[in-house]
Amino acid sequence: MDSKEYTMILKTMSELILNELPKAEYSSIFNDFVESEFFLIDGDSLLVTCICEKSLKKGQDLHFFYLVERYLVDLTSKGGGQFAVVFFKDAEYAYFNFPELLSLRTALILHLQHNNTIDVRTQFSGCLSQAWNTFLEENYPYFLIVADEGLNHQQTHLFNFLILQSWAMKVNAVLSSGQTSDLLRLYAYFIPSKYHNQTFFKQNKMKIKNAYQVLIKQLEECSVLAFQTLFGNLGRNNMMKEACETISLLKQVWPEGSDIRRVLCVTSCSLSLRMYHHFLENKKKTTSSQKTETKTQQVKNNCLSLQEVEDFCKLHCLSVVFLLHLPLSQRACTRFITSHWIKDIQPFLKMKKWCEYFILSNIHIFEFWNINLTHLSDLNDELLLKNVAFYYEKENVQGLHLNLGNSIMKDYEHLWDVVSKLVREFDVGKPLPLRTTTLNFLQKNSLPIKATSTGKMPNLGFIPMSSELVDNFVGDILKDLPFLKRNDPIVTSLIKHKEFDELVHWHSHRPLSDDYDRTKCQFNEKSRDPYYLRSVQKYHVFQRFYGSSLESVSSKLIVTQDIRPKKNFSAPKSKKANETKAEIIARENKKRLFAKEEQKEETKWNVLSFSIEEELKENLNSGIQKLEDFLKSCKSNTVKFRVEMVGLTACLKAWKEHCRSQRKGKTIKDLSIAAQMMKRIHSLMDKYPELLQETDLQLIARCLQYLGFDELASSLYPTEVAGGDITEKKSNKYSVGIGPVRFQLQHMGHYLIRDERKDPDPRVQDFIPDTWQRELLDVVDNNESAVIVAPTSSGKTYASYYCMEKVLKESNEGVVVYVAPTKALVNQVAATVYHRYTKNMPNGESLCGVFTREYRHDALNCQVLITVPACLEILMLAPHRQAWVKRIRYVIFDEVHCLGEDIGAEVWEHLLVMIRCPFLALSATISNPEHLTEWLQSVKRYWKQADNMIEKNLASKRNAGYRANFRKDFQMKQTYKVRLVLYGERYNDLEKHVCSIKDDDISFDHFHPCATLTTDHIERYGFPLDLTLSPRETIQLYDTMFEFWESWPRAQEFCPEKFIHFKNKIVIKKMDARKYEESLKAELTSWVKNGNVEEAKMVLRNLSPTYVSSSENMITWFPCLVEKLRKMEKLPALFFLFKLGAVEQCAKDVSKFLQKTQERIRPPTADKEAHDLANKLRKVKKSIEKQKTIDEKSQKKPRKMDKSLIHEAEHNHLVKSLEKNLEIPQECTYADHKAVGAETLQMVFDRVKFTRKGEELKALAKRGIGYHHRSLNFKEKQLVEILFRKGFIRVVTATGTLALGINMPCKSVVFAQNSIYLDALNYRQMSGRAGRRGQDLLGDVYFFDIPLLKVEKLIKSNVPELRGHFPFSISLVLRLMLLASKGDDPEDAKAKVLSVLKHSLLSFKQPRTLEMLKLYFLFSLQFLVKEGYIDQNGNPMGFAGLVSHLHYHEPSNLVFVSFLVSGLFHNLCQPIQKGSKYFSQDVMEKLVLVLANLFGRKYMPAKFQDATVKFYQSKVFLEDLPEDFNDALNDYNMKVTEDFASFLLIVSKLADMKQEYQLPLSKISFTGQECKDSELVSHLMSCKEGRVAISPFVCLSGNSDRDLLQPRTLNHVVLRTIGISHAQAPLLWSQKFDNQGRRMPLNAYVLDFFKHGSLIGLVQDNRLNEGEAYDLLKDFKLTIQSISVSLRELCENEEDNVVLAFEQLANSFSEKLSKV
Repeated sequence: MDSKEYTMILKTMSELILNELPKAEYSSIFNDFVESEFFLIDGDSLLVTCICEKSLKKGQDLHFFYLVERYLVDLTSKGGGQFAVVFFKDAEYAYFNFPELLSLRTALILHLQHNNTIDVRTQFSGCLSQAWNTFLEENYPYFLIVADEGLNHQQTHLFNFLILQSWAMKVNAVLSSGQTSDLLRLYAYFIPSKYHNQTFFKQNKMKIKNAYQVLIKQLEECSVLAFQTLFGNLGRNNMMKEACETISLLKQVWPEGSDIRRVLCVTSCSLSLRMYHHFLENKKKTTSSQKTETKTQQVKNNCLSLQEVEDFCKLHCLSVVFLLHLPLSQRACTRFITSHWIKDIQPFLKMKKWCEYFILSNIHIFEFWNINLTHLSDLNDELLLKNVAFYYEKENVQGLHLNLGNSIMKDYEHLWDVVSKLVREFDVGKPLPLRTTTLNFLQKNSLPIKATSTGKMPNLGFIPMSSELVDNFVGDILKDLPFLKRNDPIVTSLIKHKEFDELVHWHSHRPLSDDYDRTKCQFNEKSRDPYYLRSVQKYHVFQRFYGSSLESVSSKLIVTQDIRPKKNFSAPKSKKANETKAEIIARENKKRLFAKEEQKEETKWNVLSFSIEEELKENLNSGIQKLEDFLKSCKSNTVKFRVEMVGLTACLKAWKEHCRSQRKGKTIKDLSIAAQMMKRIHSLMDKYPELLQETDLQLIARCLQYLGFDELASSLYPTEVAGGDITEKKSNKYSVGIGPVRFQLQHMGHYLIRDERKDPDPRVQDFIPDTWQRELLDVVDNNESAVIVAPTSSGKTYASYYCMEKVLKESNEGVVVYVAPTKALVNQVAATVYHRYTKNMPNGESLCGVFTREYRHDALNCQVLITVPACLEILMLAPHRQAWVKRIRYVIFDEVHCLGEDIGAEVWEHLLVMIRCPFLALSATISNPEHLTEWLQSVKRYWKQADNMIEKNLASKRNAGYRANFRKDFQMKQTYKVRLVLYGERYNDLEKHVCSIKDDDISFDHFHPCATLTTDHIERYGFPLDLTLSPRETIQLYDTMFEFWESWPRAQEFCPEKFIHFKNKIVIKKMDARKYEESLKAELTSWVKNGNVEEAKMVLRNLSPTYVSSSENMITWFPCLVEKLRKMEKLPALFFLFKLGAVEQCAKDVSKFLQKTQERIRPPTADKEAHDLANKLRKVKKSIEKQKTIDEKSQKKPRKMDKSLIHEAEHNHLVKSLEKNLEIPQECTYADHKAVGAETLQMVFDRVKFTRKGEELKALAKRGIGYHHRSLNFKEKQLVEILFRKGFIRVVTATGTLALGINMPCKSVVFAQNSIYLDALNYRQMSGRAGRRGQDLLGDVYFFDIPLLKVEKLIKSNVPELRGHFPFSISLVLRLMLLASKGDDPEDAKAKVLSVLKHSLLSFKQPRTLEMLKLYFLFSLQFLVKEGYIDQNGNPMGFAGLVSHLHYHEPSNLVFVSFLVSGLFHNLCQPIQKGSKYFSQDVMEKLVLVLANLFGRKYMPAKFQDATVKFYQSKVFLEDLPEDFNDALNDYNMKVTEDFASFLLIVSKLADMKQEYQLPLSKISFTGQECKDSELVSHLMSCKEGRVAISPFVCLSGNSDRDLLQPRTLNHVVLRTIGISHAQAPLLWSQKFDNQGRRMPLNAYVLDFFKHGSLIGLVQDNRLNEGEAYDLLKDFKLTIQSISVSLRELCENEEDNVVLAFEQLANSFSEKLSKV
């Protein structure tokens, strides 16, 4: 490969990767797996990332290892630890210029292998090797963490090869740079493997391979060259040999073994001395041939003499002895020497590092020698070495003589003696004195020692506050804290909060309208305008229609009743003797009505029976369907029984005919007929046993005999068998050929009868509730709270509606709040409530209301409020809404597992602890519900005490004669009990299938759930609780177990026909099958535990499908997949994808596929015909118009009406013909036109007439296709939801928005795209949509283009435990203080605030965490006091309202207000000319620039700035803030940093110092006795101050508490056990740098859009997805509108420039956005 071609391919690869960087998604890389998916870390990327850490100084090995382990611990704790670290052999060559990193890399590999349980792979030569490819194919890692830039160009190219090769193998890349983490998540740039990247690699495979070989060859040559300059003619192999000899010699000197630090010290010193001796000899030889003296003189000057180098080695040995003797607590106080090594010593330092590398590379020679490798992480401490050198060459020379101490002296002498024994060629001198030469190894420096304690740290102390609330929460710790005196300058400066002169006419303290007032009101609730009233009416009509599409429950009129105690439904009924006359009459009337109803149904059946019986004869399947439909609508058991008997007779007849018609030798029978016959028998035997007569039993027995189930037949009716008319020959002809149990489990598993209660519950009209559902009704009746965990579609939501009904009946006052996680679910629940209930409400009141961030309707004047968490939190914290809050009787939290999500989780937490009334918390997926319930019970105990206290105070006020209006409070009735209701059984089974491409077609393989397990997994965890099998899968498991252990002793016991729970049962129920499944699982577990592991392995292996992974672009097969499912009658189906673009594209591709099919089958003349018809129609229309004009002109009545009638008839005929011509054929659409009437369809279509995606969705809907994602307008989502539920649309592609509770029943669910968001939690939520109760008896789940390993992981992984997030923020504390001081009811407000402060899930049962949160609360108060948002009594002041109003955007809200107060916006917002109210485009753009830096922050990977990409419309990279704003921001950041550093110093006392002195992952401890007998140690380790809040490992690089004040000090500096990160500081840095120190640019999408107004521009240049861009811009629009309204409310001057500028901007931006 020539150099031009080589350069070209490297450049192309680099550009390809750079182009993908801005499209990378920044998200949590481990979503919700208990054990994460298997992933890889490139070891060299890990090394480069940690080496570039700002706080790390060169040569500080232990600090480096601490950083590595801290990162790996993050991965282990947040991602489950399922990863391997890979070091490629070829990657070594990249360090030819950095021998110090080469030895460090080798030590790192050894440390990870020997001192950790991490899987480390070092066997691969390079990323293009066959072995590496095989490894990826076998393990299929989900992603690889890799760097995008190395220490030099060559290493960057190596990383590029690795990224591209990973993509080619369908492994995604995650960048090691730019990562951040919080308590529960790790966030990073995720770059998926895309088909075009895979194709690029395949097409250029040879070129890439050749380029890689050229690169490695170049690196080898450079390495050899660098090596030669030091070691001359000694090659690497020679050096390896020398190292081995040195080690062998050491074994003889130290036969008893030793510690790795001692070993490396003596071997590297001796080897490097010998090599340096050799180096000097070579120098002499080369210079002896050159006679001139000047040359000789030059050599002398450029090289250290051997004796000087020996002195340096002695210093090194002494520093190693210090490492051996000193604990980390002492070493952390080492002085920081700022001087660098002199230039002349550099060759020897490099040589020594090479020697260390060779020694460590040959460590395997020590295999049979006792060597302790524990301290591989602590081989060098350059700072310590410099300290020792500085003392001996400066301080000692100047007369400071300090003793070493006996033990240190002894150890040092011993080490130097061993060095002298290992160096046999020459004498290295005695151990003492340490310096025999006078050369200074350190460069001269005016300030050689860094003064760490100088420079004043922030004043440690809190501003004193007098507030009852503060005392109540943190009173117990105040006595231990430092407080400032009243006369302290910080305190005295608070007297007056200075404001900019322009702000004098601003009422900053004026209470602002809250988010509720600001939210767009859908209708003016008070308006009497007919137009408005008509709109409201239309809205209600549509909501009821939408609700009716959600469920088939009839609407109910609610009448308010007197509150009476509920009857005890479990108590025995009273005797008839006690009945009153009225009750007897009522009972008789009921009886008469029932008889009348039965008569009606009898008549109905008599009318329909003939047609159904005829249908059964002609087509059994459609006949059975009609029979089932009749049974569903019928209520009379007598009639149902007759119908079932008709069905059974028809099935028997059909079975006999089917068996007779079988040709001889053809043994395969259609067992679905037999299954239908058995289903009828099940129904008759289970539901109507009391109606069965002897003749009926005879018929059933005869049916059983025909099926070949003689034993069952004789057990039911022996005489039939005795006098049977079926000969043995006939019996074989009709028999199904298998036993009755096997037949039922294998062929009719989904028909098996579920155990359902038969006794109705008077509280429920529409169905008979299960036992667990009755428990929920009891909870509501008793005013209790409950955590309800039950599978999707099991009917847990029913309790919510029962709860609503109860509150609606109680009064017109009480409110039920339903909290849903998404707007889509809010709309759905609201529609259900509108449909279910009607109630005559008092004037101005409404039954149902909605409140989301975008719109509200009847929110505070309704009885049932449906909302999202953030909006309810706004109402709960609004001081003047407390009267409304007191009306709340119940809160229902749907999908409460959102408490564990990474965004908005803390809001759920705040609501759960703030509400005083009872609640229901519903979820399908919580793995630790007991812990959640226990936490919530502790909250309820608090409320019980608080309510009692409030009641006492109220009573004492009443007694004291207060004439306040005390509202009667229903809340006292609640029991404060929190019940846990668990139900684990799905109504229907789910069967899984994997899709693959075989023989140019899509094929489906059934995936047995047990195939996901390994024997290790079973041994460690047992069977996952929710890994259930369908009956046919249970039989499959038994057969496989029987096959692979021939001598299985319990085989007969588990044989289906012999199994104890099945014996002699005609009707096998679902619970019987479940018992069989559990017994088989227990038996397989016992195989694993009792020594039959191999047999168990064979069983599990054999259950796996024969899956073929395809190298094709699977997404192009998507339309074929949909078509195949249609042919298999598996539609309607939901197809889950995780990228907005893919969701839309796949739906369009399916539509195109159908269009092409239509074009293919359309007759050739059809288009011409359509054209002719259209022309004729046009002419007829003209004629009609002409005739009209003539008729209008002539005054007389037209004599010939027939002419216009002819025209009209012709017109209608032509329209119909054209419609028929253009009609979509049935095989070219998935739509079911019978499902929805034309009028309804038009109504749904009309609603999206003017929406962004309306036209596209209508076109797709006409073909039965839809898509659904978060960026759609709610009307667009409703179109898809309604038409899908009605059965018109049968194919929907969707993102996870559909997973959260949306009612979209379907036959099948397809996972069609892999993603980090496809995790255990989302899998369960999404797959739960398949086979909904009452719709299908079996649900199918398909995996399309999902790796088999991922499928296994999804099925067997448990959902994660709910863990608490960091609960507070500065804005939340301010909002709580606002509520406490301004609340309508101060006592109630205070109780709520204290509940939030005291009951975070994070601190539950964690006293240390609670104390840390108390200190953080104090820090927040201090910040708010200093910034002038609250006074020293905790009362809000200044712009507190504006800050809390923008709480969504912390810390940008705080910075924005600080800009406003300092007058920067007034300086910027100058109109075109004095007196004008209009601002130039330049001012507007500058304003957008500032706001984009605050509220539109979206970072891009740093490396993208290197791309040579042409941008067409956008600038892409956001400019810095204007200079004055930037200066103000820096001032703000410095103030916050000082306060936060002060807080960290105080909170550091909570650290667990035992853990702080351990490496985080390997737990190697660096504690021990401090060395007291050495004066030198005390002198060198004298920097004891300023080492409080930062990790002792970090102190080794000379960092101190002062470094907390540095901008962008990263999290790995602070003590890790205090549970605080820099994310909790309200800092907003104008520039952000990644882990490698590169600046990360902000995406200028807001400013770019403001300039060009094009969404396409943002997609093309800014690399945003269209839907995502629209969402971001919409959020930005809401923010500037909110600011604009707030400023107008706060300012009384109508002409204020800032207010006018923001109003102009809000209007202008909204206008631009509305156009897209």
